Amino acid sequence: MPAVPFKFPLIASWSSVHWATSGVQLVLLAIAAHTHSRLGWLVCTALLAVISLAAWASAFRRRRAITDTPTAKVASAAQGYTELTGTGRPLDGLPILSPTRHLPCLWYRYTVEEMNHKREWREVHRSESDGSFLLDDGTGQCLIDPAGAEIVTKHKETFTSGDTRTTEWKLLENDPLYALGEFRTVSGLAGELDANADLRDLLAEWKKDPAALAKRFDLNGDGTLDEQEWQLVRQAAKREVARNHDALRAAPDIHTLTRPADGRMFLVSNLSEAKLARRYGLWCLFHLALFFAAVAALPWLAQQGGPQ
Repeated sequence: MPAVPFKFPLIASWSSVHWATSGVQLVLLAIAAHTHSRLGWLVCTALLAVISLAAWASAFRRRRAITDTPTAKVASAAQGYTELTGTGRPLDGLPILSPTRHLPCLWYRYTVEEMNHKREWREVHRSESDGSFLLDDGTGQCLIDPAGAEIVTKHKETFTSGDTRTTEWKLLENDPLYALGEFRTVSGLAGELDANADLRDLLAEWKKDPAALAKRFDLNGDGTLDEQEWQLVRQAAKREVARNHDALRAAPDIHTLTRPADGRMFLVSNLSEAKLARRYGLWCLFHLALFFAAVAALPWLAQQGGPQ
């Protein structure tokens, strides 16, 4: 039976931290109910409060990073932690192909699950692309390295065939992109150019092939290079070094966005800034509500009688 795709216009993230946290919170409540003891409820409720507070802090930091970081332009962005918006473009060369549909994309992630004898889905394989892509905002292009990024995308498809389920997330060419990370500009002229040192290196390289050197500069054909011919060699080397330096000075700057070394959020999404801020704001409210509910329940549980 052929695989039938089902499309979900939902948000997907590689590290679904808050969904996992919610799962832990539910497990704690289930454990507490299973213990049938006041002590079990007290311990699980206290843990629920601690986990909810930590999850709220994580979501709050993410929302603050999104709302407090001003949007910059690629051409004029300051070096450091930066927010960019633009359009997704692929790099030149071989395209990145999604593993299920084999269509060009900027980035993909997929998981393969199999149904076990308990009729439960168990993940057996996962992978994601690691190729870079471009964000173009009209003023310039920024190379995004997705390694370590939290990628949030609305492009999600699930394919089910028999006892196998494959889920794929993608960023597509021409998607509107929002990116938050460490911005760096690598100049075409990465450092000071030393003409004398480069001249010495080039002459040393040429001297490794005496036959080629004689063929170019042994004007009188006597098999050796005299002082006048060596002068021609040095002049030619100086011209080549000058051309190479001119090419380096003319090379365009390369802008990159990567994972911050200080642990701050590295986020790439095809959702707008407003939608991302709202998403993390809702997580903040959810975890904060659980925290206050757990804290309010602790005194009541402590006063209850019954089995310890």
